[in-house]
Amino acid sequence: MFQVSAKIIYNNKIKKNYFEIALTAQQIAKSALPGQFVNIKVSDGSEPLLRRPLSIHRIGRKVARSQSHTSKEKEFIVMLYEVVGKGTEILSTRKAGEYLDVIGPLGNGFDYEGRPPQSAGGRPPEQCGGRRMKDDGRIVLVAGGMGTAPLVFLAERLRERGTKDERRRTKVLIGAKTKDSILCEKEFRDLGCEVRVATDDGSRGFKGYVSNLLKKELSTIDYRILTIYACGPIPMLKEISRISLEHTIPAQLSLESHMACGIGACMGCVIKTRDVERETKDVFEYKRVCKEGPVFEAGEIIW
Repeated sequence: MFQVSAKIIYNNKIKKNYFEIALTAQQIAKSALPGQFVNIKVSDGSEPLLRRPLSIHRIGRKVARSQSHTSKEKEFIVMLYEVVGKGTEILSTRKAGEYLDVIGPLGNGFDYEGRPPQSAGGRPPEQCGGRRMKDDGRIVLVAGGMGTAPLVFLAERLRERGTKDERRRTKVLIGAKTKDSILCEKEFRDLGCEVRVATDDGSRGFKGYVSNLLKKELSTIDYRILTIYACGPIPMLKEISRISLEHTIPAQLSLESHMACGIGACMGCVIKTRDVERETKDVFEYKRVCKEGPVFEAGEIIW
């Protein structure tokens, strides 16, 4: 974790109420993992008091030339945010060249390499149809609303370790209220992902919730799903947790939560969880979304 004074490279409006901001925070960029976030002080004064947590959307790279005329690639962090209150409204007014106080990377992100994930029911993958993290199946990303932000970063890393084989491409399901609020479709397609869209009002793609689109996809696919990764509103994640359990597919869920400190000190963002290794469901413990999360295995969360 680093605390840095980060220079704003750009802070652009991408569509109504949605902005993309890029910051020169090379230490954070080098150590960040998909699913982690930063906590930003949006103003130079005491108002608003609390920082604003923003998921890391992707890592950008630019070539910088030194006085000796040598070139060096520098990394920066990019975040998406929606203007929904005073803090994000202030952030939307900040200009390129200004500086923001930023802490990050924070939290635990997605596990997408190395360790085989637990299933939604807490059982090991070999007891759930053999779905281990091998390169013999596909991965599904489910994004609801602003939940698209960290999943682009994840898709980038999956592409780096993946293959161009059509059978192994990452599939992305994007959910939005209307066609005008669909986010990141082009970014996912540019990464070689197969993308399907769901809108609540049916103005684009599948009509209904993205969780219903997931159910439809799972009922018709003829290939193995290794893992579901999801981020979005709590009701959506709760339904995806249920679906993953029903289909015995491991799922990792990135929770959205109101945070105060963002570093695990205030205990203001706790959720109830169970130990997936234990048989009993009566014993639970509290975990912090900002510290132990924001990513949890579906079987951990007590809804």
